[in-house]
Amino acid sequence: MSERPPATTGMHHLALNVSDLEATERFYVDLVGMQVEWRPDPDNVYLCSGSDNLALHRAAAPPAGPQRLDHLGFILRRPEDVDAWHAFLASHGVTFRSAPRTHRDGARSFYCEDPDGNVVQFIYHAPISDR
Repeated sequence: MSERPPATTGMHHLALNVSDLEATERFYVDLVGMQVEWRPDPDNVYLCSGSDNLALHRAAAPPAGPQRLDHLGFILRRPEDVDAWHAFLASHGVTFRSAPRTHRDGARSFYCEDPDGNVVQFIYHAPISDR
């Protein structure tokens, strides 16, 4: 049995198959503030925020069955940033799954949907937000 290799530096890449690539790209770029890193062709775009990477791939057909991904999350630096993001996204007609709330562990977050129905969490969580 071999030893575990050195720890990873975290999960900083996520790839989503989406049915409306253009609307989903606008959500993550225009509202969330990510930048286009690379567009290899009309059906794929790679976005980044400096410390992570989100790949959007145009689905060949509408996804069948339930979504396999529970949610993706964006880490916020302060608890009050959660409310600011909620208000900002609300002003742009984003669909919400929950209102901002403080969790038992002191984290504060809310859930919304991107244009393709993927659930997105905006969260302040001290162990990782304070890094």
